[in-house]
Amino acid sequence: MAGTERLEGERRRGFVATMGPYLRPRPIAALLLGISSGFPLALLLGTMTFWLAKVGIEKKTIGFAIGLTTPYTLKFLWAPLIDRLKLPVLTRLFGQRRSWLFLIQVLLFASVWMLGASQPELHLGVFAFWAIVTAFLAATQDIVIDAYRIEILPEAELPHGTANNQFGYRLGAFIAGVGTIAMASSEGLGFGWAMAYGLTGLCVLPGALAAVWAGPGLHDRVLAQEPRKGAGNWLETTLIGPFREFLQRRGAVLILLFVLIYKLGDAMGQSMLNPMIVELGFSDTEFLAINKVVGFWGLIVGTALSAPLLAWLGMGRALFVSGMLMMLSNLTFAVLATQGHSDLWLTIAVATEQVTSGLGLTVFVTYLSGLSSLAYTATQFALLSSLAGVGRTWLAAPAGIFAEKLGWAGFWVMTSVVAIPGMVLLWLLWQRGFVVQSVRAARAGAEKDD
Repeated sequence: MAGTERLEGERRRGFVATMGPYLRPRPIAALLLGISSGFPLALLLGTMTFWLAKVGIEKKTIGFAIGLTTPYTLKFLWAPLIDRLKLPVLTRLFGQRRSWLFLIQVLLFASVWMLGASQPELHLGVFAFWAIVTAFLAATQDIVIDAYRIEILPEAELPHGTANNQFGYRLGAFIAGVGTIAMASSEGLGFGWAMAYGLTGLCVLPGALAAVWAGPGLHDRVLAQEPRKGAGNWLETTLIGPFREFLQRRGAVLILLFVLIYKLGDAMGQSMLNPMIVELGFSDTEFLAINKVVGFWGLIVGTALSAPLLAWLGMGRALFVSGMLMMLSNLTFAVLATQGHSDLWLTIAVATEQVTSGLGLTVFVTYLSGLSSLAYTATQFALLSSLAGVGRTWLAAPAGIFAEKLGWAGFWVMTSVVAIPGMVLLWLLWQRGFVVQSVRAARAGAEKDD
C-alpha cells in the first residue's frame, strides 16, 4: 500500500514538474504575444474564406484568395532590417524588438479595420488591397514576435514557452474566428464586418502589454556587444550574414526542404474546410459551436500535450508521431464528406484534426525555434517560417481546383497522400542526424551575462 502511494506521489510530482513551467512569467508573456500573433492570419484565412463563401464568391476564387497572404511567405526578405535597423527615438526608448512591435501594431489595427469595411462582394479589388496590406503588417509583426519570444525564453523554458505561445496563438485565432463571425453575423450580434474586424483588431493589445512587462530581449544585448561597423560591413552583416550562417550548417538544404513541405497536406485541407462546411449546409450557429468551439478546445489539448511529448520522445520521434497523426486525421473529413450534413461526424473530424494540429504545430515551431541563432533570430526564424508559409500559401493554392475535380471525399484523401513526402524527408533528416541543431551554447552565453 505504501509503495502504491509513493508511486502515485511520484507521478503527481512528475506531472507538476512537466506542467508547472507553463505558469512561469516568461511563458505567460509568450502566451500574450501569441494572442496578438494569432488573430490576423485567422482573419485572412478561416474567417475570410467563410466571409467570401457567404457572399457568393466561387470556390476557385476563394482558393486563390489565399495567395493574398503572400507576405507571410516573403517576410524573410525584410526580416534583416527588423534585426538591425534602429527606429528613431523608439529604439532608444524601448529597444530593437519592442520599438518595431509597437509601431507595427498601430498600423496593423488600422489596416484590419479597413479590411473589414472593404465589401468584397462589391469591391473585390479594394478587399484584395487591404488584405495584402494587412498580411504585410501581420507578417512583420510575426517577425518581431517570433524573434522576441525566442529571446526572452530561457533554454529550459523554450518548449513550454513555445507551447504557451501556441495557446495564445490559438486563442487569438479563436477570437478572430468565433468572435469576428459572431459579431458580424445576423445570427449573432449583427455588427457587420467592418465593426467586427475593427474590434478584433484590439487583439494587438495583449502582445503590447507582454512586451512592456517582459522588457528587452537578449538580442539587444548581442547588438550592444558588437563592435561598430562601417556602412559596407553593416550591410554585409545585416543582409548576408544570417543566410550564410544557416546555409553553412550540415544538412541545411534538407532542413529547408522539410520545412517547405512538412505541413502541406494539412494546409491544403485547412484552406478548403470552411467552404466545404458552407456547401454541406451547416448553419452559422453549427459552424461556431462545432468547428470553432470544439476545434479550439481540441487545439488546447493538443498543444498542452506537446511539451510532455517532446520530453518523452525527443524532437525526432515527436515530429514523426505528430506528422503521422496530422496526416491520418484528414481522413476523418473524407468520412464527413460521405456522410453529408452530420453534426456527429463534423464534431469527430474537427476534434481529431485540431488535437493533432495543435500537437504537430507546437512541436514544429519548437523545432524551428531551436534552429534560430540569437544573433539573427528574426531573419532565420522568418526564413524558416516563410518556407512553411510557401506550402500554406502557394503550394496549397490550387486546393480549390482539386476539390472541384475530385469532390470533397477524394480531396481529403489526396491531402493525406500529399503529406507523405514530408514524412520521407523527416526520415532522411533523422537518419543523417540533422533533426535538431540547437543554439543552446549561444543562448547560454548570452544568459550568463544577464
